[in-house]
Amino acid sequence: MSGQNVTGQNVHAAPNSPPLASPPASPPLPSPAASLAFLDDLIARAKASQAAMELAPEAIRGLEQVRQHLREALEFDFREIGDHLYDGIYISDGRGMTLYVNKAYTRITGITPEEVVGRYVVDLERQGLYKNAVTPEVIRTKKQVNSMGESLKTHKKMLITGNPIFDHAGNVKKVVVIDREITDLLAMRAELEATQKKMKAVEEDKNKNEQEIEHLRKMHLNKNLIGISPAVQNIAKLVQQVAGLDITVLITGETGVGKEVVANEIHLNSPRSSGPFIKVNCAAIPASLLEAELFGYERGAYTGAKASGKLGMFELADKGTLLLDEIGDMPLELQSKLLRVIQHKELTRVGGTRPIKLDVRIIATTNANLMEMARQGKFREDLYYRLSVFPIHVPPLRERFGDLEVLVQHFLDIYNAKYNKAVILEPVCLSVMRQYAWPGNIRELQNVIERLVIISEHSAVVAGEQMGKLLNIDPYYNELLNKAETGLKEIVANVEKATIEKVLALCGSTRKAAKILKIDQSTIVKKAKKLGIKLTEAENRGE
Repeated sequence: MSGQNVTGQNVHAAPNSPPLASPPASPPLPSPAASLAFLDDLIARAKASQAAMELAPEAIRGLEQVRQHLREALEFDFREIGDHLYDGIYISDGRGMTLYVNKAYTRITGITPEEVVGRYVVDLERQGLYKNAVTPEVIRTKKQVNSMGESLKTHKKMLITGNPIFDHAGNVKKVVVIDREITDLLAMRAELEATQKKMKAVEEDKNKNEQEIEHLRKMHLNKNLIGISPAVQNIAKLVQQVAGLDITVLITGETGVGKEVVANEIHLNSPRSSGPFIKVNCAAIPASLLEAELFGYERGAYTGAKASGKLGMFELADKGTLLLDEIGDMPLELQSKLLRVIQHKELTRVGGTRPIKLDVRIIATTNANLMEMARQGKFREDLYYRLSVFPIHVPPLRERFGDLEVLVQHFLDIYNAKYNKAVILEPVCLSVMRQYAWPGNIRELQNVIERLVIISEHSAVVAGEQMGKLLNIDPYYNELLNKAETGLKEIVANVEKATIEKVLALCGSTRKAAKILKIDQSTIVKKAKKLGIKLTEAENRGE
């Protein structure tokens, strides 16, 4: 602006330079429209009068050209254009007299055209309307002058740029000052930065929620600690003891015994139950990727990494519980980093330098003997003691057959509802199932019951023989178990009788049968008589 009612400092202002003296006031000029009307009238009268014959044709043509130029100037009115610009425009002549200001200038500065047009900038500055005006400096230096200012009336901030326009002789004939309001821009910038921060936070929350949901989706069907055996009741008691304590828990046991179910019970009964419950299977993730999965990574941490970086499982589990399944398979080099997280409650992402504070409870599970692994140097001993603050051991299914019936019924209820069936088991099926070692424990039992429901008719009754075939139990012994006798004595007698009969049928003599069964021939004869086995003459002779 030429002279702005602003406070600020000129970028190219000459320090301590004397103000320009204001020239004597000039009489006001007629408007362009009045000048055009005057020319029209003059040309019309000249052509109509006798004196026109004495005028040179060149004079008439000159007047007509001037009129044409004036008409074009009126049609291409810079004032009309200027009033449609967003930036403020301030135009003065080469002496600093204000010629024009547009509407945007008034909007930004609060100064009306009536206050400044026809007046010199130096006079307006003396009156206090302006401060640090750029127009005098543009005239003095004949160069562009930039300044930052603030309106004294509206208090709007603006970027002020003054540019000289020269005549043919190189003198300044006009000064054009552009006032660009930056109050809104500064506010928009601050708002944009705030919005970007919010968007980043929302994006991080979104990623966190999506990954958390994905993990929760992968969890098994609704799990509860099910069982009536003393072993399960003891585990339930331990869960109630430790759930409310914010300490690490180590759950041990064979594969499929339900270690994750115990961990889930601890989480659900803890103060963190409303927070996330994130499971990481250390055995299922390649060692090269496990660090990035657990601790996350920054943008560009390695080739193939997401451009936005990634939250690790620890960050996803913040304010909740992180389950480290099969902790014994974690590489040694990561164990030290895990130990630091447990001790200091903070981590550093892969490729990052900034520590991130965490509030996570850690539960670890394993089917290995971590103490033995520590002795062999395969597991950090200090990490073992950090994890096993409160150990819980889950026994295998074969050691708690007292839970078999309730577990079978639980899974039958689930899969009958899932597949819209009403399959039931004969009581003898439980006897058959007790003869099986269940190496896969409860997970295998769940799989067997689901398979039975799938392959059975809608209201089928599963027989013991079918169960024996499914578990690959010898049908010969399965038939024995199908009998009504449930006492151990009867079962042993039936098994002995069936075994001796089968071996005698195969070898044909008591002598050979005794050799196969690794007992005396006389014992075979006595047991045959006791169990009601009829021996042929050849078998009696031991041939």
